[in-house]
Amino acid sequence: MRIRLFESSSADCRSFVGALARRGASAQSAVEPAVENVIRAVRRRGDRALVAFAARFDKVKMRRADLRVGRAELGAALAALAPGERRVLALAARRIAAFHRRSMERSFRYRDGAGITLGQLVRPLRRVGIYVPGGQAAYPSTVLMNALPARVAGVKEIAMAVPPARGAGERYVLAAAALSGVSEVYRVGGAQAVAALAYGTETIRPVDKIVGPGNSYVQTAKRMVYPTVDIDNIAGPSEVVVIAGAEADPRWVAYDLIAQAEHGSGDEAAVLLTPSRRLARAVTAALERALEDLPRAGAVRRALARRAAIITVARLEEAFELANRIAPEHLELDLRRAARWLGRVEAAGAVFLGRFSPAPLGDYLAGPNHVLPTGGSARFGSPLGVRDFLKRTSIIQASEAAARRLGPAVAQLARMEGFEGHARAMELRLGRRSDRKRSAQAR
Repeated sequence: MRIRLFESSSADCRSFVGALARRGASAQSAVEPAVENVIRAVRRRGDRALVAFAARFDKVKMRRADLRVGRAELGAALAALAPGERRVLALAARRIAAFHRRSMERSFRYRDGAGITLGQLVRPLRRVGIYVPGGQAAYPSTVLMNALPARVAGVKEIAMAVPPARGAGERYVLAAAALSGVSEVYRVGGAQAVAALAYGTETIRPVDKIVGPGNSYVQTAKRMVYPTVDIDNIAGPSEVVVIAGAEADPRWVAYDLIAQAEHGSGDEAAVLLTPSRRLARAVTAALERALEDLPRAGAVRRALARRAAIITVARLEEAFELANRIAPEHLELDLRRAARWLGRVEAAGAVFLGRFSPAPLGDYLAGPNHVLPTGGSARFGSPLGVRDFLKRTSIIQASEAAARRLGPAVAQLARMEGFEGHARAMELRLGRRSDRKRSAQAR
C-alpha cells in the first residue's frame, strides 16, 4: 500500500479534499432503518431487548441481572490495577479535571444603568449518560474525558454504558469509571445503549443528556433520540491533518498519521500538507517501514487506502486554507515557531503546536478533552467540556422605575411586530389603560 500523493492544484486533489469536506453528510443515513428498529425494540421490550441484542451483536450471553455492573466489581477493577497503571490513570484524571475546572461557568447578577437586576443562574444537569465504545479496543481514557467534566460541573448521577466484554480491556474501563466517580455502569453497547439511556428500561433510568463517541449506529441513535434527551455532538471516526515544514522528521510525521488511522473503523482520515516534496517522499517511505511490524497494520492500511493522502502545496498559507476547508478533529502544526501560525486556524477541534505536541498527548492526558467535533463539524462545533453539563437560566428583575423607563420602548417594539397583547401587558404596569381607551374609542 502506498499512500496517495497529490499536488494541491490537481483535479484529483480537489476531488479528494471535496469528499473529505462532505464526509459527515451521509455517514448516518445508511444505517437509519436498522437504528430505528433497535430503538423501537428497546422502547417496547426494555431489558429483554438489551439482552437479545447483546447475544446478537456482541456474541455475549447475558441475563437481565448482568446488565448493571455492581459497585463491588468497580472497586475490584480499580484495586486490581498494577501500581504503574493506577498512577498513569490518576495522573490523567488530575490533569483533565484541572483543565476543565478553569472553564467552569458561574452564576452572576448585576444591576444595570436602567435599574434592572439581571443575571444568569448556572446549574448542573441532574443525570447524564456517557457512552464509551468497545469493539476492537478498550478506552479508559474516554471514560475520564466524559465523566470528569460532568463531575467538575457538579452532575450528581452519571450513568455509563459500554459494550459487554471480558479481559484486561474491560478491567481498565471499569477502573477508570471507579476513579472518575461514575455512579452506574451498564454492559450495553451500540444503538440499544443510546435508546436505553434516552427512554429507560426496567434496569436503566433515563438521563437528561447523552455524550460520548461511537460508531455510525451510536451516532445515528443519538441524533434520533434528540430532543427527548440532549446530546453533545455527532462524533465520527478519528481524523488528523498535519501541516509540516521541510525540517519535520518524516518518521514522527508517519507515526502521527498512523496514530489516528489505527482506531480500526476504516473510515479514519489522515492527511499531510507540506510545501516540501522531499518530506512528502520521505514520509511515504517511513509509513511503509512503520507498517512492517505494527500490531494493527491491517486496520491502518485500510484507513490509509480510503481516506489518507499527502498533499504538497505551493506555500504554507495554502496548507491552512485546505486545513480550514477539511475542518479536522486534530490539527498538528509541525512547524518552526508554530504558535505564530495559530491565527490562520479557523476550523479544528484541537490544535497541537510544535513537533513535541502530537495528537496522542491530547488523546490521553494533556488536559483538554479528546471528544472533539469530527466530520467537518469543527466549522461550528467545540470539544466536550464543562459547559455541556450545565444549564443556564436567565434572571430579570425590574423595579417600578425601571419598568416606567423602558416600558414604552417595549410596547413600541411589540406593536412593530404586531403583538398588541405584548404591548398592553407592559403598558398596564405603567398605569396606561390602553385596552380600555381603545375600546372606548371604538364605541
